[in-house]
Amino acid sequence: MDNEKVYRMEFAKVYPLLVNKAVKKGRTREEVDEVIRWLTGYSQEELAGMIQGTVSYGDFFRNAPELNENRKLIKGVVCGVRVENVEEPLMREIRYLDKLVDELAKGKTMDKILRRQIVLQRKVT
Repeated sequence: MDNEKVYRMEFAKVYPLLVNKAVKKGRTREEVDEVIRWLTGYSQEELAGMIQGTVSYGDFFRNAPELNENRKLIKGVVCGVRVENVEEPLMREIRYLDKLVDELAKGKTMDKILRRQIVLQRKVT
């Protein structure tokens, strides 16, 4: 699928797919929301508005209040592509979210998903 087509998709149509992926594996919508808020800086109220609105997936990331600086610690493969090697910056942000939801669905703890332990270790050393 070409990047522009992905960027034009409505966030409100993508969001249920992210939630369903996690819920099928025993996780919750609230955990998906937490991951999204951590990554983008949106409040829960802002996120709820995006879910009800018509904002594109691209604009959802372009207009994010504060992309988490620790998102660059996200590594791994999504759909056969290493997220850290995605050259297009906007697509990399989208892949970061895909990877976080994958980790959630695979049963990782929220501390590991949100890179809390890694950040704490770096501050200690």
